[in-house]
Amino acid sequence: MTPAYETRADKASRPFAPTPVFRHNRAMIPAPPPLALYIHWPFCLAKCPYCDFNSHVRDTIPQSRFRTALRAELAFEAARLNTPAHRRLGSIFFGGGTPSLMDPETVALLIADATTLFTPAPDLEITIEANPTSIEATRFRAYRAAGVNRVSIGVQSLDDAALRFLGRNHTGAEALAAVELGRAIFPRASFDLIYARPGQSLAAWQSELGRALAVGLDHLSLYQLTIEPGTQFATRHARAEFTLPDDESAAALYDTTADIAAAFGLVAYEISNYAKPGQQSRHNLAYWRYQDYAGIGPGAHGRISLGEAILATRRHRAPEEWATRVETHGHGTVEQTEIPPPDRALEALLMGLRLTEGINRATFAARTQTPIETLLDPETLTRAEQAGYLTLTPTHLTATPEGRKRLDSLLAALVK
Repeated sequence: MTPAYETRADKASRPFAPTPVFRHNRAMIPAPPPLALYIHWPFCLAKCPYCDFNSHVRDTIPQSRFRTALRAELAFEAARLNTPAHRRLGSIFFGGGTPSLMDPETVALLIADATTLFTPAPDLEITIEANPTSIEATRFRAYRAAGVNRVSIGVQSLDDAALRFLGRNHTGAEALAAVELGRAIFPRASFDLIYARPGQSLAAWQSELGRALAVGLDHLSLYQLTIEPGTQFATRHARAEFTLPDDESAAALYDTTADIAAAFGLVAYEISNYAKPGQQSRHNLAYWRYQDYAGIGPGAHGRISLGEAILATRRHRAPEEWATRVETHGHGTVEQTEIPPPDRALEALLMGLRLTEGINRATFAARTQTPIETLLDPETLTRAEQAGYLTLTPTHLTATPEGRKRLDSLLAALVK
C-alpha cells in the first residue's frame, strides 16, 4: 500500500464498526467509513540529502496559484466521493514538502472547504507538518486560528553536528524552542527523530531521546536512517563517504527507544510511532487500518471507495504540471485503477501488521472480500507462532514486538 503521500512511517482510529447502508445501483452497500484527507504541499526551503519525497525547491513559491489549484482539486474529489451520500470526514493532514511554508490563508480556506464539502467528525483531527526554523514557527498561531489542532514537527535530531549532516536548516536549540511553542499553541503536538545515524552510540541516543521527550509531548515518530535511491545520500554512500550502523547496532538503538518512551508515558502503537493513550495519529491510523483516504496535491496517492470498488489514485508529481492539469481538467490525476480483492488483501496485511493492535480478521474480510487465512502459508504461520513472531486468534492476527522488528522478512516467507 502507498499512503496518501509516502509518509516516513511507510518507508504511513477505530476498527470498522457496522455502519448504515445506502442504496446504490439498486443494491444495498455499506456506507463507507470516515474519510482521511491528505493535502500535499510540495515546496521546501532546501532538499534534505536523505529525502526521496515529492519535494521541490523554488526561488519563489506560487502561493496564489497553488491555493486555487488545491481548492479546485478538493472540490473535484468531494463531488465524486459525496455521491450518493455525503461522506464523513475524520481527519485532515497537511503534508509535504514543507506545508508550514503555506500561507495561513491557504490552510484556512482548505479547512473551510473540506468541512463544508464533507460532514466533519465532532473530533475532527487537523494536522500540519512543520520544520523548526524561525520562519515557520512564527506561523504557528495563524495555523491554530485557521483550525489546525495538531502539529507534527520535523526535529530529526537535537545534535547540531547531526543536523548539519542531515542537511537541516535549524539547530538543536531552535528545535526545542519550536517544540515548546508548538506544545503551547496546539492541543496536540508530535515530533520526528531520525536514528541509526553514522557513528551514533547507544549512550548518545539515550541522552538525545531523553532530552527530546522531557519536553512533554504526547506523540513521537521515529525513523531509522536509510539510503533511498536517487537521493544525495545514495550518491555519497556509494562513494563510501559515510557508513551506517550495522543491523545489530541499529536494533539496539531501536530497542532502547521503547524503554525510554515508556518512561515518559508513550507506548508503541505502530513500528515507528509512540503515543500517550488516546494521542495516536488518527489520520495515519486510517492508512494502517486500510480505511479510505483521499490525496490531493502534486504526487498525492489515495485509496477511495466508490460503490463496491476501491480505487487507487495518484496525482501528477511535478508541481507546475499538476497545477496546469487542475486548471485544465479540474484535477491532476494521472492514474486511477480499481484494486481487486487479492491486492486489497495484500495491501491491508502489509500495513495492518505494523500496528501493535494487529489486524481485526472480520474487518479485514469485509474490507478486502478475502479471509486473511487464505493469504498465509500454514507451515510458515505455525513456525512464526512458535518462534513468538505472530499471534493468531479467532479475532486477530498480530505481530509481536519481535515480529514487527523483522516484518519484511517475515512477510516475504508468510504470504503464499
